[in-house]
Amino acid sequence: MSYTVADLILETVRGSGVQRIWGIPGDSLNGFTDALRRAKDMAWMHVRHEEAAAFAAGAEAAVTGELAVVAGSCGPGNMHFINGLYDAQRSRVPVLAIASHIPVEQIGTTYFQETHPERLFDECSVYCELAHTPTQFARILNIAVRTAVEERGVAVLVIPGELFDAKVDRPARPPRIRATSPVTRPSDEEVHLAAAMLNESKKVTIFAGAGCVGAHDAVVELAQKLQAPVVHAYRGKEYLEYDNPCDVGMTGLVGFESGYHAMAACDTLLMLGTDFPYNQFLPTKAKVIQLDIRGSQIGRRIHVDLPLVGAVADTVPLLTPLIRDGRDGEHLDDAREHYRITRAVLDELAQPDDSIPIRPEYLARLIDQTADDDAVFVPDVGSPIIWAARFLTMNGKRRLLGSFNHGSMANALTMSTGVAAAQPGRQVISLSGDGGIAMLLGELLTLVQNGIAVKTVVFNNSSLNFVELEMKADGLVSFGTDLENPNFAAVAESVGIRGWSVQKSSDLPAAVAEFLAHDGPALLDVTVARQELSIPPTISIAQATGFTLWGIRTVLSGRGDELVDLAEVNLFSRLRRRRKD
Repeated sequence: MSYTVADLILETVRGSGVQRIWGIPGDSLNGFTDALRRAKDMAWMHVRHEEAAAFAAGAEAAVTGELAVVAGSCGPGNMHFINGLYDAQRSRVPVLAIASHIPVEQIGTTYFQETHPERLFDECSVYCELAHTPTQFARILNIAVRTAVEERGVAVLVIPGELFDAKVDRPARPPRIRATSPVTRPSDEEVHLAAAMLNESKKVTIFAGAGCVGAHDAVVELAQKLQAPVVHAYRGKEYLEYDNPCDVGMTGLVGFESGYHAMAACDTLLMLGTDFPYNQFLPTKAKVIQLDIRGSQIGRRIHVDLPLVGAVADTVPLLTPLIRDGRDGEHLDDAREHYRITRAVLDELAQPDDSIPIRPEYLARLIDQTADDDAVFVPDVGSPIIWAARFLTMNGKRRLLGSFNHGSMANALTMSTGVAAAQPGRQVISLSGDGGIAMLLGELLTLVQNGIAVKTVVFNNSSLNFVELEMKADGLVSFGTDLENPNFAAVAESVGIRGWSVQKSSDLPAAVAEFLAHDGPALLDVTVARQELSIPPTISIAQATGFTLWGIRTVLSGRGDELVDLAEVNLFSRLRRRRKD
């Protein structure tokens, strides 16, 4: 049989380590899916929505570090990719998207299902090109794959349907495109300037993000020599929280007070591999040194006194020997004590109590304590990301993935699907909100059809809970956020997934143990407290005013029962009281 463009695609991505392709078939994709049928070593991961395919591929790329592939038919088919591809692009993971197109001769005629994918995907990709001829395609395919793996982003190839079946010469040496491993570091002069600034500072705080991957030991050694507390951004949690005597927690919208305090109290902030977007949580008077492998990110959030371009893992070992010994440890000791008190108050909330609805903190803590040592956790955007940030424990083997930059609902189940398919046998836990799972509920069918053993926890509070919190901060009475949910456990059982439903704290430990031990996909539907507030580490005057107005308006609207049992409303007054004690 003749060698086609579709065969070339499969041979090329196979050389990059790809073993499966996510998507939904369609007529403009027929030449490609037929080549997949003939390829015995490449799995076709048929999902129920192309958005889910893009999320799954992005998560697969995140957990493996290698290229992942999605494919969709023309028009609405590949347009559904956009949200998931935005997430992959903003998370900087390598994904190749095969976006089939209408026939070449029909482009520009408002043909059935006509769109312009090369324009639509331009903003969420590092490379996006329309294929015209087999010869041209052979070249742009290699460029697309190389760009995706080297720039760690999304590459989109727009391919008219008839081109998949076009004949093309088979390469004499099939490409094997894998990411290279360059050493990237600042100049010696810049490293010495950084050391001089740090040596002159009395209170250094390190703020670390996802760029610290592979640099745990080096960052901890530097922190100890500087006597600097380490605060992490969300994506830095899995890389720096564990085995770190200088860790003082997280800051940001879903963080807590000790992380914010350690940054507010410093005179020099050392930012390592983070493009943290919330400048209201950054210090206003400290000098700032920012190290990032992408120079374009430096200074986007805060005034930077010394910019350094380089990888954290390549740069920090050069900096540490230049730091003088014998630094005063008062700043670190104060930050650690603040963290100890903060942690104790948070842990008070993660307790069972059958007299009230199950606290989501307690559910998250039980999941953390019962899950495998190398489990992968994927929280939904919304309140599950808060409980994951505060109650999941990282250890160097566990992973924590999510839509942390793009912030999309419905990411948990779909991303978990990609991780579990790429690493069968590893425990993968989706921490789903009831709104998030309902948005792409059909992906439960994807688990069954493809035999993927994701464990799905549903934080069921019958609301878009995080949206309600945002309304409260704006002084608004909750409106339009109610969810009329089914029994998610019964829904799971109806499609062949083992389900549990829990409403009492005392029943939860046994259910969690059975659920996580189940051999195959499983779903745990837990009714949790709706009115559990998760207050950020610092509150603006506008937010404080908003919460007050919300309380008044809620009472006046006849919904005063919503003010009962807001367990975290007094969190920070309790923190301050403990610190005084």
